[in-house]
Amino acid sequence: MDQKGNNPQNNKPGNDKRPKISIWATLLIAVAIVVVIGTLYNVIAGSQYTQTTYSDFLEAMEDNNLEEVQLQYDRIIYMTKEEAAKPAAEQKACFTGLPTGDKMALVAQLHEMGVTVNQEIVEDNSTILLILYYALMIGVLFFTMRMITKRMSGDGMMGGFGHSKAKMYMEKETGVTFQDVAGQDEAKESLQEIIDFLHNPKKYTDIGAKMPKGALLVGSPGTGKTLIAKAVAGEAGVPFFSISGSDFEEMFVGVGASRVRDLFQQATKVAPSIVFIDEIDAVGRSRDSRFGNNDQTLNQLLGELDGFDSSKGVVILAATNRPEILDKALLRAGRFDRRIVVDRPNLQGRWDTLKVHTRKIKLAEDVDLKKIAQATAGAVGADLANLVNEAALRAVRQGRQMVNQEDLLVSFETVIAGTEKKNTVLGETEKRMVAYHEVGHALISALEKHDTPVSKITIVPHTDGALGYTLYLPEEEKYLSTKEELLVQLRSLLGGRAAEQLVFGTVTTGAANDLQRATALARNMVALYGMSDELGLMAPASITNQYLEDHAQLDCSQATAATIDTTVQKILTQCFADAMRILTENRELLDEISEYLLVKESITGDDLMAFIDPEKKAELLARDAAEKAAEEAKTAEEAAKEEPVTEETTEEKPAAEETPVEEASEEATEEATEEATEEATEEENTEE
Repeated sequence: MDQKGNNPQNNKPGNDKRPKISIWATLLIAVAIVVVIGTLYNVIAGSQYTQTTYSDFLEAMEDNNLEEVQLQYDRIIYMTKEEAAKPAAEQKACFTGLPTGDKMALVAQLHEMGVTVNQEIVEDNSTILLILYYALMIGVLFFTMRMITKRMSGDGMMGGFGHSKAKMYMEKETGVTFQDVAGQDEAKESLQEIIDFLHNPKKYTDIGAKMPKGALLVGSPGTGKTLIAKAVAGEAGVPFFSISGSDFEEMFVGVGASRVRDLFQQATKVAPSIVFIDEIDAVGRSRDSRFGNNDQTLNQLLGELDGFDSSKGVVILAATNRPEILDKALLRAGRFDRRIVVDRPNLQGRWDTLKVHTRKIKLAEDVDLKKIAQATAGAVGADLANLVNEAALRAVRQGRQMVNQEDLLVSFETVIAGTEKKNTVLGETEKRMVAYHEVGHALISALEKHDTPVSKITIVPHTDGALGYTLYLPEEEKYLSTKEELLVQLRSLLGGRAAEQLVFGTVTTGAANDLQRATALARNMVALYGMSDELGLMAPASITNQYLEDHAQLDCSQATAATIDTTVQKILTQCFADAMRILTENRELLDEISEYLLVKESITGDDLMAFIDPEKKAELLARDAAEKAAEEAKTAEEAAKEEPVTEETTEEKPAAEETPVEEASEEATEEATEEATEEATEEENTEE
């Protein structure tokens, strides 16, 4: 009976063709190598000495030409004075046989001549050490060669390079289910059928249906493509293989194809299973005329997908954010049957995503996740997870046990503009310019009908380089923009530069980012959206990668490109003139809000709108006056407590010191409120 069939190593395909080297052959090779090395060592060591006769030694001794002599048990090694005078690298000693007789007389004679004499100490165990030395060398060589031959016979000449680097998660070890994925209902619905097929394949095979061989997840970075793939494996309860496209590549040609074969072999053995290839564009990009290692790997991947039997229950999932560069043969039906778009979440999706990320976070009662979702338009799941984590870290820094709404809002601003630069102090002139610049943006947005409401205005410098910024909070989710809305957005972007020129009669570098954004928006209106009279419905620009790049590339003649530039400049000039007109007509309002911002440094959108509405303005000024009076009263009270109190003062006024302070606080608050109301009424009458 053949016992080789019971050895799992023999079950590998093509294993019987690989050479097998016996232990004795390995040992003989090791002994031969040691003998050769020993012989070479003796030859090299012997080349440093010249053999002479004993008469030559006696002649050198009579001529007093000896510098150093070493006596060994069977020979004399000596160096002449001529050789000793040479550099150490060029010195060459001589040796001759040592005759039997009285060595002491020879030593005494050499000592009288002033020659240095050494006597070698012969150890009794020198033979044992020699045997151990050779045995150790043979042993090390034996085990080294044994390991090399084992790798060569088991894994090929490249050892373990051809093995797949995929990480394997058995059963539900991924720790992720669809409950951990929010904001991607459409993607989950598309993958739910694959999960059901893995659970109940008979239901589909009875009707003749086949499970899709693969699904390609396409979307922007951070949308959760890898998370969804892990959730599919967690829901299906099957082994999950995860590998990156770059793991297939190696400096050795053919290794990538070998790893592809090994990956699919592993997945087939534990079927049903799921194989996930992240960033597949690293290995699946379009082939060109130059055949290379990447083409070999792609060809092997295409062959495995073609020869893959979907009835075995192995599903291939892949993710990329560059689908336009993938090879057409990889995208055809029969390989990746489904293309699932993992898009940026909408308002409801962001709300659900925040709920998922805050499940383990202790939230205060004032937290409104829907408001945070409204403020984070365009954010992906990774951004929201980072926002929640930053809020939790801020709560810990503040010494609190729970995360409140302010933590989330501040973290959102930190992600956008960075943290506040506390050590940066602006001069009065620069601070005033920044205030008018930001109010110029916000005021045009507030006065125009089609722009997004302002949420916050600040002139506090931040780490991203901004000396101030205006934050907008959309009231609703919008997917389309009209030409009028885009023009209003352009006026708002140019409002900062218009305010600088109107108030100070000069311009600054603070509008650099505004001008870049305005130019890009105007160019898209002309070349991409067809919103100009000069080009009409012509759209000479196109977006090559909608998931990584947001700017369009022109594909037109030089004359058309010149027309686009002229039209863009015309639109920007007209919008800047409109912004100047709006701010000129509302110059008094611009000055009031800017002065208020200089005092507060940060104001909300409600504070901005209060200046436009006279009634709300009166309430705002009254509230600020009351807060200021209360703060002054509190300061006076603290100062009174810090004054030294004598015994006589204590007897005359035992506890009546607090009453006048409280009365003064209340009187100051009432007076400030009345004054603010009277001023607002006078201004309203003046306007009428």
